[in-house]
Amino acid sequence: MKTHRLARVSEAIREVASETILFELRDPRVKMVTVTRAEVSGDLQHAKVYVSIMGNESEQKLTMHGLRSAAGFIQSKLAARLQTRFTPQLTFVLDEGVKKSLEVARLINEALGPRQSEVAGEGDSPQPATLVEGGGEPPQPATSPASEDTEPEEPAEGPPAPHPAGG
Repeated sequence: MKTHRLARVSEAIREVASETILFELRDPRVKMVTVTRAEVSGDLQHAKVYVSIMGNESEQKLTMHGLRSAAGFIQSKLAARLQTRFTPQLTFVLDEGVKKSLEVARLINEALGPRQSEVAGEGDSPQPATLVEGGGEPPQPATSPASEDTEPEEPAEGPPAPHPAGG
């Protein structure tokens, strides 16, 4: 089967499963669930729905049990959305990718922790003055001769000041 059709069907499965779990499922065991992705077989008979569940291991097991028992309900919602000969049989799989990425980020922050405070300290210190040959101040940007004869521009903030020549 064409890969773009499989991708469209997997995206539809992910959307339907996500919406159904979030808005229509009334199982108290199913909470704090995010549908991360879905994979469908080439013959559209089977689909794996990957979910990320926040909480400890016992809460995750309880939520997975609730999702497995609600698979038929979610499958019926999917059948109403898909216009295919067969509705894929849904299997829920715990996605460890999110948990692993959080762990990797924690390890990186832990390893860079002392260095990050040094870098942050550098940003708080004042910038060193630019030295110019001859001991003077750094050169100022050149201004056009016309700008020296005219009055300085008014600041953009607040109401304009009255013009001294006008009334």
